[in-house]
Amino acid sequence: MDYAEAKPDEEWIYGQYFVHFTFRQAGLKAGKEWLDSIISDRPIAILDRSWGSMMVNSKALALARITADTPDPGNGYIERDSITGEPTGILVDGAYALIHGAMPPTPMHALLRAYREGMQYQSSRGVVATKYVHVCEHRLNALSTLDKAGEMTLRVEAAISWQDDIFPVKRRWELIAGERHYYRSARFNANAVKFHFDGVHETQSSYLSTPWPGESTWRGSLNMTPEHICDMVVDLDRKGIRVIAHCTGDGSSDLFLDAVAEARRLNGPNGMRHQCAHSTLLMEENLVRFNALDVTAEFSPVLWYPSDFSYARTKAGEERIKNIYNFKGVIDAGGNAVMGTDWPVANINPWVGFETMITRKNPWGEREETFYGSTISIEQALRVMTINGAWSMGIDDKAGSIEVGKSADLIVLDRNLFDLEPQGNMHNTQVDVTLIEGQLVWDRLEQFKACGLTAVWHKDEVPEFYDKM
Repeated sequence: MDYAEAKPDEEWIYGQYFVHFTFRQAGLKAGKEWLDSIISDRPIAILDRSWGSMMVNSKALALARITADTPDPGNGYIERDSITGEPTGILVDGAYALIHGAMPPTPMHALLRAYREGMQYQSSRGVVATKYVHVCEHRLNALSTLDKAGEMTLRVEAAISWQDDIFPVKRRWELIAGERHYYRSARFNANAVKFHFDGVHETQSSYLSTPWPGESTWRGSLNMTPEHICDMVVDLDRKGIRVIAHCTGDGSSDLFLDAVAEARRLNGPNGMRHQCAHSTLLMEENLVRFNALDVTAEFSPVLWYPSDFSYARTKAGEERIKNIYNFKGVIDAGGNAVMGTDWPVANINPWVGFETMITRKNPWGEREETFYGSTISIEQALRVMTINGAWSMGIDDKAGSIEVGKSADLIVLDRNLFDLEPQGNMHNTQVDVTLIEGQLVWDRLEQFKACGLTAVWHKDEVPEFYDKM
């Protein structure tokens, strides 16, 4: 309400976050009726904390022309009243792209500012390579603008959206067919495609290998048929395009690995390193397949440690979640495991994820309950953050380790991680210096200023609010 009053000229009120669980705790039903009671004359769209759904008011539904007769998209669904069929104001997974389609596009100046701030922050935290997923031509143009201006201070692999999961992508097929090469540079490429195979645990749309607890048949939402998944993985693999597949259920990751196996059978071992994104739950028998198929298992730290998200972990059942985010299982089986932040769903500071890989505890000591899953050693965590990440991007021949002949991508820390008690002492690691290809991009203490070397980014430019997300 305060925001709406402060921005009377804004056509849409668009923001984040709400949490389904807290609504249930308060005895409230999230949806259009609750939002209409606050503001009804302007469209409102609010994402949930997991980005798995969106809550909108009646005005937003009307502008998007979503009614009881609107069919569900193939990669999501419209929550409806069980009697009337009318939309409740909750749109799950790909269904909320219908809302984004009715909204004005993000202005270029806003995209440039967001990407610039993101690169400033990541460089200040020692990130030298990253993946930006769910891009469209509009976002690729913004990233390319920063690249040409010399402000791309990390290596970026951008992944084009296959589905209209987050927002509509109008030139998807042109980009996949070849226009993606237009953006290629030494630090930037768009040679990947991002898919949402299933949903998220909060809405019970993650696709499981057996029914969800308490359900007789509901296994979650598979956004594409197994045949569709297999065909597109084989086709993209043949074209030399990396597939990054959102898989939070053990059933969806199983289908993804099956599709990669078929691609290897038909196309041969062509070196394409596809990626299972999030890998929240994995079947025990699939752990060895990551190594056998050269597939990266990427884990996102939303639930590695006790936090406000902890309530969602029990939805899939106690037996399943004993090995949630199974870094250790993949590593022990010889596979390549990496860490993704899943920003903005989780904290973008990589040192939070680094500490909790090793401890599986809340780094701020806010919660003491034991969490599920197995810890890994500091040596393993360092490989996850360095050479494993480079391997997943196909740049391990020139980055990911300090060796003669490789790029000078280096960081200097304010502490020796091996001398610390991990709990509470690694998440707040400060990066004093970040170099990429020998270029000084971050110098926290301005130690090189006297030598005439000035870093690209400066301390007073880095937005601190990222640390609080």
